[in-house]
Amino acid sequence: MQIILLEKVANLGTLGDVVKVKDGYARNFLIPQGKAKRANAANLAEFEARRAELEVKQAEILAQAQARAAQLEGATFTIGQKAGVDGRLFGSVTTQDIADAITATGIEIKKFEVRLPEGPFKAIGEYEVALALHHDVVSTIKLVVVGEAA
Repeated sequence: MQIILLEKVANLGTLGDVVKVKDGYARNFLIPQGKAKRANAANLAEFEARRAELEVKQAEILAQAQARAAQLEGATFTIGQKAGVDGRLFGSVTTQDIADAITATGIEIKKFEVRLPEGPFKAIGEYEVALALHHDVVSTIKLVVVGEAA
């Protein structure tokens, strides 16, 4: 299916690109999320009329992400979890736990923005966590997981 991208999509293209994707990806994800429209004559004309407006909107989103990254860069957050005497947690520290800890400080972070490529943390210690705030903005924070009495 031919679609017009209304915003930058990772590994696919940028605003205004006309790309061919599988039908299910377009119908089930890109179009319902508002990231794309079908590439027909009417939609192409509408897109060209709204192009400047969409570019301004994307620039604002990028600026907000850069502002949040500036607030977060080099920050340290602490999460307490129940742990055994050997330093292993009785659960794990997940992306939701990290997002909640950061949001509690006043900086809005969603769980899908937290990147844990090796999975949740299962032991106490200090960790570097990447936050993908935008396709072009990645911030790194330091997370300290401390043990609480069981």
